[in-house]
Amino acid sequence: MTGYTMLRNGGVGNGGQPWVLRWSSRIRLTWLSFTLFIILVFFPLIAHYYLTTIDDADDAGKRIFGPRTGNELCEVKHVQDLCRIRESVSEELLQLEAKRQELNSEIAKLNLKIEACKKSIENAKQDLLQLKNVISQTEHSYKELMAQNQPKLSLPIRLLPDKDEANLPLPKSNSNCRLHNCFDYSRCPLTSGFPVYVYNSDQYPFGSSLDPLIKQAFEATVRTNVYVTENANIACVYIILVGEMQEPIMPKPTELEQQLHSLPYWRTDGHNHLIINLSRKSETQNFIYNISTGRAMIAQSTFYDVQYRPGFDIVVSPLVHAMSEPNFLEIPPQVPVKRKYLFSFQGEKIESLRSSLQEVRSFEEEIEGNAPADYDDRIITTLKAVQDSKLDFVLVEFTCKNQPKASLPTEWALCGERDDRLELLKLSTFALIITPGDTHLLISAGCAMRLFEALEVGAIPVILGEQVQLPYHDVIRWNEAALIIPKPRITEVHFLLRSISDNDLLTMRRQGRFLWETYFSTSDNVFSTVLAIIRTRIQIPAAPIREETAVEIPHRSGKAAGTDPNMADNGDLDLGPVETEPPYASPKYLRNFTLTAMDIYRNWNSAPGPFHLFPHTPFDPVLPSEAKFLGSGTGFRPIGGGAGGSGKEFQAALGGNVPREQFTVVMLTYEREEVLMNSLERLNGLPYLNKVVVVWNSPKLPSEDLLWPDIGVPIMVVRTEKNSLNNRFLPWDEIETEAILSIDDDAHLRHDEIMFGFRVWREARDRIVGFPGRYHAWDIPHQSWLYNSNYSCELSMVLTGAAFFHKYYAYLYSYVMPQAIRDMVDEYINCEDIAMNFLVSHITRKPPIKVTSRWTFRCPGCPQALSHDDSHFHERHKCINFFVKVYGYMPLLYTQFRVDSVLFKTRLPHDKTKCFKFI
Repeated sequence: MTGYTMLRNGGVGNGGQPWVLRWSSRIRLTWLSFTLFIILVFFPLIAHYYLTTIDDADDAGKRIFGPRTGNELCEVKHVQDLCRIRESVSEELLQLEAKRQELNSEIAKLNLKIEACKKSIENAKQDLLQLKNVISQTEHSYKELMAQNQPKLSLPIRLLPDKDEANLPLPKSNSNCRLHNCFDYSRCPLTSGFPVYVYNSDQYPFGSSLDPLIKQAFEATVRTNVYVTENANIACVYIILVGEMQEPIMPKPTELEQQLHSLPYWRTDGHNHLIINLSRKSETQNFIYNISTGRAMIAQSTFYDVQYRPGFDIVVSPLVHAMSEPNFLEIPPQVPVKRKYLFSFQGEKIESLRSSLQEVRSFEEEIEGNAPADYDDRIITTLKAVQDSKLDFVLVEFTCKNQPKASLPTEWALCGERDDRLELLKLSTFALIITPGDTHLLISAGCAMRLFEALEVGAIPVILGEQVQLPYHDVIRWNEAALIIPKPRITEVHFLLRSISDNDLLTMRRQGRFLWETYFSTSDNVFSTVLAIIRTRIQIPAAPIREETAVEIPHRSGKAAGTDPNMADNGDLDLGPVETEPPYASPKYLRNFTLTAMDIYRNWNSAPGPFHLFPHTPFDPVLPSEAKFLGSGTGFRPIGGGAGGSGKEFQAALGGNVPREQFTVVMLTYEREEVLMNSLERLNGLPYLNKVVVVWNSPKLPSEDLLWPDIGVPIMVVRTEKNSLNNRFLPWDEIETEAILSIDDDAHLRHDEIMFGFRVWREARDRIVGFPGRYHAWDIPHQSWLYNSNYSCELSMVLTGAAFFHKYYAYLYSYVMPQAIRDMVDEYINCEDIAMNFLVSHITRKPPIKVTSRWTFRCPGCPQALSHDDSHFHERHKCINFFVKVYGYMPLLYTQFRVDSVLFKTRLPHDKTKCFKFI
């Protein structure tokens, strides 16, 4: 410490000199810094210069630091060995790469073979399952046949009847004629088809006396009837038209009788003949009353009790619309139910049984047992008293303002012209019809004319006189459309009419409209009804109805259809058993001969469906009241349900009471080939699909190079005669299933949705079951109906662009529904779906069924359809109002019922949370 202090203070310690130390220390630091600078700066420069100079020398062998070539390097022994190893490894790597590529190619080929084998195995499994199913069905059918213990049944050989007269038992008189003693059943075998021969009236003298309009209408009807034959030798029934005759040139009764007996197939007594006397006027006379008609049946509008033979003769309706179809726009609507007048009557009685107007008997005298011969006086007094009481608006007139129409004795003659009478009936809730005072006169042309006019305009007939025999009374339940009241109850009529509820009034009016349209309105209906009555009496089934022959358009198929995962993937929705069957057609309905008598009550009187006039269809729907037997005889096969009554699980059953069933897709298209192909491809792999019928609505044929997809089921492309939306509902003969899925070519539905809709339809086969719902609404300011497509909990229609329905309705739509509706569909190229909803609701009086929450079904990116036109909704408003006029009322029914599967997850908008969903 002492020395260190001395150095800092400039002192000397231990004998040293301070300045020498400081100088030497500085010299060393300076020299060290300079040396390092020289080394770091100049040495690299010198080295760089030296190396550059050496590399630029001419002698390449003297270059020490320059780069050398590969060969020069390989001259070194160990480097050469490394080069040889590198080349060997490269060759081996190339060989291994070639082998790897070869193995990859073989692996790809083997994978393809494996996939093909797997596909073959799956196909073999499917074929095996189908064979097992067929074997099982065959074994089951064999067991049924063995259980029935019946021999093989074939149709009997048709025996042609002899031309000679049959040995029929002779009745005591012609008035005792019935079918068992005046009809030759040998001419009408069960399998004959009911051939009818119609005489040509122009070939006989009385033909010139016939009313021209009636004769022309009758001939036009005969030409189009399916039962009429030109071969008289095989005919079952022979028909001759003898009226209505024109009075100035009417032949004498004896002359007409001789002409009838001289008919070539009269066979002495006229058995199996039908004499038709149609009346177009109320004053038609009963000139057949004085003619001997033998065993021939008579069909006319006027009968006396001594002339009419129950179960043999036929009371027909008058033929008012001889050569013209009824104008539905002139027919008043069926609502409102109550009209201006409670009831009305206009008529004048020309001749009475006695002068009862001068000899009025008291009510007490009638009770003592001395009933009057004519109640008309009391009827007049009572009705006038009701009119004078003014409790209700009533119009009764017993004296015509103008000259009354000619009438039979004791009959109330019609007053005024037909148009005037119709205007009064349009204002009347009920129409009184007073039967003739002569109780021996069962029915007259005048009464039949009053009944015709009342039904035509919706006035409920009130018939005073229970002895009356109304037209077709033995096959029609007149109590469902009219009130038949005995004349002694005239004092209770007013009370009775006021006590009927509005619902009953509307039901009777609707039934009366149905009867008028089906049996009275046209000459075709009158003639078809007469033939149907005779055919049903002798228990011959109706002829099969005509089906539309499908003219197929040739097309090439072979394009493998892919399966859209969005369409085919059902997720967790197991909506039925896995289908393993090939296309299976629905069993056609073959009417049993024993059901014909029952049809009198089931079909003829069921309103509002005109089932009996038309030949039966191969797919007649089964009514709920009918028992469903699969097979015949004792071979009843129970369907549905599990062993021991436990019932099948949801996933193991298809629903309904038919053990197996498929449906046919009917797709209407018009020059949208790409959209059509995409829609067809989406059907690939769809379970329970039997066939696809593409209705080609365009006059231009499909492109020749168009390749149609192969979806596993047949695709039938049908050519139509004209572009019409009605073609969607034609009963094509290629449709072999009861269930039809009508779908647009741009509809976009998943497979699970279609399967679920099919399940629901099987549970409600008489309804339209579909996806997009619509409803109708009443426009109060304009007093008309509107078509509405807004989202709503309520609906009354299901669009047939994606809906299931029974093929039976295709027959009704094409052949039974009024032609005026189909004409309007063609005019607007619109509204065919509304027309089908009107028809089904009119027939069943039930609303359609909507399934799932889907409201629209159009595919994204598809070209615009007709529904995108601005006039689309305006036209649909017009259609609804026109259809209401044709039907006479609004047949559509509202419903908030919707069917969803519990497996569907429905998302409802916040403003629709009040909608109820039925599961």
